[in-house]
Amino acid sequence: MNDESARRWRLVLGGEEDGTGRGLSEEDSGIDGVLAALYDERSASTRGGDRRGGGLGASAPRVARWLGDIRQYFPGSVVQVLQRDAVDRLGLTRMLLEPELLAAVEPDVHLVGTLLSLNGVLPEETKETARTVVRKVVAELEERLAERTRSAVRGALDRAARGRRPRGGDIDWDRTVRANLRHYSPSLGTIVPERLIGFGRRANSVRRDVVLAVDQSGSMAESVVYSGVFGAALASMRALSTKFVAFDTAVADLTDHLDDPVDLLFGTQLGGGTNIARALAYCQGLVERPERTLLVLISDLYEGGVREDLLRRVAELTGAGVQVVTLLALSDSGTPFYDHDNAAALGELGVPAFACTPDRFPDLLAAALRHEDLSRWATGD
Repeated sequence: MNDESARRWRLVLGGEEDGTGRGLSEEDSGIDGVLAALYDERSASTRGGDRRGGGLGASAPRVARWLGDIRQYFPGSVVQVLQRDAVDRLGLTRMLLEPELLAAVEPDVHLVGTLLSLNGVLPEETKETARTVVRKVVAELEERLAERTRSAVRGALDRAARGRRPRGGDIDWDRTVRANLRHYSPSLGTIVPERLIGFGRRANSVRRDVVLAVDQSGSMAESVVYSGVFGAALASMRALSTKFVAFDTAVADLTDHLDDPVDLLFGTQLGGGTNIARALAYCQGLVERPERTLLVLISDLYEGGVREDLLRRVAELTGAGVQVVTLLALSDSGTPFYDHDNAAALGELGVPAFACTPDRFPDLLAAALRHEDLSRWATGD
């Protein structure tokens, strides 16, 4: 066993006396302490005394020190995992209710989801700090995803705007000639075009309507965050008319907040029950041009309302010409938990139901706008 492997095993065993005869360096002793405070239920004396507190307890200074320590010893991605574990294992949501502690936290999508679930109980003095944290994460997500989304959508709509089989008066002869120069016939002394290119259709003839219907039950927190960022990106495009509907057992139309994704996210109420049928009934009322409307339902499909109503609403939407896609999750968190029976029933109605990562969503959206077969997305191909 090499030195690094031995060191790692020593850290796994922890404590000052582990029977190996190998001691901990000063830095490793610090690492051992911060991990013990989170993961070891034994007393402080068994893991190095009060070197790092032997547990986080309810002391705000101790939590603040621990937050600083983990940032000293670990990279940002690991810090985020430790923070999530602290909230989940030790119930330290209280550390998100105090501005000085919240300011010390490494922000990520999961933290934003937790803050949104606490929105109703955040103290007044913490709310501005919480908004600052959320705005930082949203800005990072927008930088990563927004322009990619707009570019993918523009490409899909530009393709739709070009007539594949234009009539005589709609042929763009300049573009057609340039695209067919290689088909010049010496015997005829002219170009024989193999592909005719039409003028772009007028903007209002290709404008598409997009409705994002987002389940805001507690299990969908990460999906809600990403949906808000994507919704804001889509709303910034003139070629789209975008609506954003958040729902649990009630329905909230947050379309007016799409110009600011932070306001949009704080308008959600994470943690309630679910009535998908009621949300779809509301979305039906938003549809003005069924054949040009894409409805993206983002939900784990655990219906708290009447299942038959859910399936009937979907059948009515698709029967009217609305393109409906169901995303079981819009997140990076791996295979989602969802209602398999409802997913299968939607599939029988011709509505695919599958999960999608945020990085793939722009391409999925473009494919849907082009009316491509989305079965490969449903099978993960």
